[in-house]
Amino acid sequence: MIVKNAKFSISAVSPKDYPKGEFQEIVLVGKSNVGKSSFINTLCNRKNLARTSNVPGKTRQINFYDIDKKFYLVDLPGYGYSKMSKEEQLKSGKFIEQYLSIGKNISLIVLLLDIRHNPTQDDILMYNYILSTNLPFIVVTNKADKIAITKVDSNVDRIKKILGISYSTIIPFSSERKIYTDRVWKEFEKILNIN
Repeated sequence: MIVKNAKFSISAVSPKDYPKGEFQEIVLVGKSNVGKSSFINTLCNRKNLARTSNVPGKTRQINFYDIDKKFYLVDLPGYGYSKMSKEEQLKSGKFIEQYLSIGKNISLIVLLLDIRHNPTQDDILMYNYILSTNLPFIVVTNKADKIAITKVDSNVDRIKKILGISYSTIIPFSSERKIYTDRVWKEFEKILNIN
C-alpha cells in the first residue's frame, strides 16, 4: 500500500477520548525503546509523523494516526521502561489493558520486539495477554539493521522458540534500511481488506 495522506489524529488518556466512528484499528504494542514511532514513520514514508525520542517512555498516552482515511495506526504507551516510576508504569499498563479490552474496532495487534535480544519478562507477559484477547496479531522483530543479515532468520527462530510461536506471523523489520516493509503491509492489507 502506498500511503498518501497519513496524519496524527488524537491523543487519548481515557475511553472518552478515543476517536468515534468505524475506522478499523491496527494497534502497536512494545517496550518503550523498541522503535514504535520509527516503525510508524517508515510504514507511512514520513520522517516526523510520529515523534521519535532518545528518551524511552516518552509516549504516555494512546496516539491515533489516520492513514488515508482508511484506518488508524494506534500507538500504545511503551512498557517496561525502568526509569519510569512504578506509578507511571501502572498507569501505562492500565491504558494498554483498558484499550485492548474495550476497543471496538481493533482489527490487528502488532507486538514489536527487538530482534537482537531475547524477549523480556514484560514482552512474554504482553504476548500472553495478547493471546488471551483472541484478537488477530503479528509479531514484528524490529532493528534488523543492527545485526548481520545472515543472523536475521536464526534470531527470528530463537524468538519464536522462546514465545512458543508455531503458527502466527513473525516478520523481521528495519526502520533504518526500510526492508521488509512490504511484508508488513501485506499482513495489514489481508486484515483490513484494502490495497
